[in-house]
Amino acid sequence: MEKKKKKGFGYWLLYFALPVIILAVWEGYSFAGKLKPYALPAPEKILKTTVEYIQNGQLFTNIGVSVLLVLEGFFLAFFVAFTVGICVTVFPKFDTFTDLIIQILKPIPPIAWIPLAILWFGIGQDSKIFIIFIGAVFPIFLNTVDGVRNIDKKYFELAKVYEAPKSQLIKKIIIPGALPSIMTGVRLGVGNAWVSVVAAEMIGATKGVGYMLSNGRSLSRPDIVILGMLLVGIFGKLMDDLLRWLRKKLIKWN
Repeated sequence: MEKKKKKGFGYWLLYFALPVIILAVWEGYSFAGKLKPYALPAPEKILKTTVEYIQNGQLFTNIGVSVLLVLEGFFLAFFVAFTVGICVTVFPKFDTFTDLIIQILKPIPPIAWIPLAILWFGIGQDSKIFIIFIGAVFPIFLNTVDGVRNIDKKYFELAKVYEAPKSQLIKKIIIPGALPSIMTGVRLGVGNAWVSVVAAEMIGATKGVGYMLSNGRSLSRPDIVILGMLLVGIFGKLMDDLLRWLRKKLIKWN
């Protein structure tokens, strides 16, 4: 096996070049007075707001609330999507039984469920977890189904010849064979979970990153809005990086 090359200084220089250029241009235009502070504040102002939120404890409180909601909604979505995805591929009658309702629900965006979620669960945490669940469940489900259906048919034929029970079929063939696709679905699900939590927290919330965005808009504070957007992007990337690392550890053969 060819040894993986370490990323050198040139790689990291190129990697961070575009963000640095954007910040430099942004700061330059702000310093020259060509940007209106009430529309797009200078990076320095956003940095001051970040320090202010760290000092008063609101930054970590809002991040913690949103991350916890994302994890709760995501793990619930993963359990349901993985279980149903395996069942529809292993049991054809179950596939027929559930296909119509899945195809109808799949195109409905998470934000469209918000009014019903509030009616069903109120404006507390349960409604937000439900919205995150809706946002994450279908990418995981679809990739699980595609992953199983793309497994080479000869493995299923071999299992049939040896009369392998369903439990062994799932454990030895389906899960390992579909795992690359499942992990892709997990990454998409996490991304959708962050989109969903922001939408859910912008309505009837008192904490969270989505609340920061809504509060910043109400106060006409674009610095708070941009800080909230950056938090979503940064933590979304960190979670995606963690999943990419996990994928490499779990799927060494792929």
